[in-house]
Amino acid sequence: MFGLFRRSVQARAVATTVALSGVLLVALGGFLSFSIGQGLFEARLKQILAESESAVIDVQNTFAASSVNDEVALQTIMNSVVPKLEATGVADSRRVALLRTPGEVGLQLLQSPISAGLDTQIISQAFRAEVRTSAGRVLYQSIQLESLVDGAVRLSPGIVVGSPVEIPVAGKYELYLIFDLASEQQTLEFVQQTLVVGGLALIFIIGGVAYIVTGWLVRPVKVAAEVSEEIADGALDVRLLEKGEDVIAVLARSFNKMADSLQQQITKLASVSKMQQRFVSDVSHELRTPLTTIKLAGDLIFESRESLDPSLKRSAELLNGQIERFEILLNDLLEISRYDAGAVRAELEIHDLNQVVGMAIASIDPLAKKRDSQITVELPEDDVLAEFDARRIERLLRNLLANAIEHGESKPIHVRVGENTEAVAVSVTDSGVGMNKAQLERVFDRFWRADPARKRTSGGTGLGLAISLEDTLLHGGALDVWARPGEGACFRLTLPKVQGAEVTSSPLTLPNQSSESGDLS
Repeated sequence: MFGLFRRSVQARAVATTVALSGVLLVALGGFLSFSIGQGLFEARLKQILAESESAVIDVQNTFAASSVNDEVALQTIMNSVVPKLEATGVADSRRVALLRTPGEVGLQLLQSPISAGLDTQIISQAFRAEVRTSAGRVLYQSIQLESLVDGAVRLSPGIVVGSPVEIPVAGKYELYLIFDLASEQQTLEFVQQTLVVGGLALIFIIGGVAYIVTGWLVRPVKVAAEVSEEIADGALDVRLLEKGEDVIAVLARSFNKMADSLQQQITKLASVSKMQQRFVSDVSHELRTPLTTIKLAGDLIFESRESLDPSLKRSAELLNGQIERFEILLNDLLEISRYDAGAVRAELEIHDLNQVVGMAIASIDPLAKKRDSQITVELPEDDVLAEFDARRIERLLRNLLANAIEHGESKPIHVRVGENTEAVAVSVTDSGVGMNKAQLERVFDRFWRADPARKRTSGGTGLGLAISLEDTLLHGGALDVWARPGEGACFRLTLPKVQGAEVTSSPLTLPNQSSESGDLS
């Protein structure tokens, strides 16, 4: 459910609409219920007070008109008051009690007549005290009445009305009329039930309407999202339907203009990229033949340098070095162009990584000695077997070692080899100048140098790390790097033991990792 709310704008809109509508309907229903209940009570109270005042006057006139003096005749008149008042109005909703005022001493044998089944305890002593001091006014009090309905006690609201009356010979009495408001309560409950049912039905209707309306409004946004995904996947010709003049149509037109502009820019960039790749490839191939001729001539001159005068001898040595560097650059350019053309295929075989590391170190050892850099190696005792292209991995390791020698400032370089159940790894760590975060982000860019002003001493082309990354990706591996300014750098190559297998962790850790197996970036 929560996942649906996160993914669907329509679901959130409908839920919010229904929730707010529900809150408003509850508030409105409560207000209507209170208003209707208050209106029913006030109307019934007004009627009850009018009936009660009339009843008090009738009772008072009845006793005033009688001329009896004996208790029996007076009791008879008093007893007739209850059925007479019950018969006035609705008998089922009115009860009567004629109670002697406490402290009266006249005619003690007279009984206080009350309606059948009436419990006078519902008339509180505090209310009776108010009635006795009311000076003939009619007072009322809200009460709760109990009644048996299908064998169960049911509470219903009621009103008790009281007024003092003067009975000749007998003295002061209090007349109480008890009215049951059960019918009004039933009416209010029916209204409340109707409001609840109507409110629920209205909420469902509002929810349905909100679903339809939001679906209609969200549909263009969904289409725009789908088209955006298609464009992101490379379908640059997909467009939104432009229809109408509303804000959705404006959105569609603006989106299509943006898509057209993006298509033009991407097409232009792709064309420029293809031209650039074609240019690099063509130039590299075209330079191969003259370079071969120049190299042959340069080799002859270099071999005969001892017979030349010192200035020409030095020129021959410089020429030979630059020709070798130019040949390396040309080979790197050809390799990059093959990667760009998708024409590179790895020659995969089972090899011992320890041997390949040893070959790479042996080939780079002259440069290390020239730069006074000591290379230490940490190898497992057993063979580290994996499926890879030995030529490309050896070249990759030479590039990493040459980079460490170039930037290691003649400090020790440490090479480690490791393996786990799914991968093999090699790390090359130096303690040289290191790199900052911005430099790390560009370390594999073509022709990029961390410090352009730094003198290049190892004859690098600026393509070594870029080619190394391409070789790594060709094997389905990972080439990670850690570096800090002034602390050095560490490059870690991780390769799957079996090509196509998934690698979740590296056997070796980077300096900033503390776990037994390093996470891949």
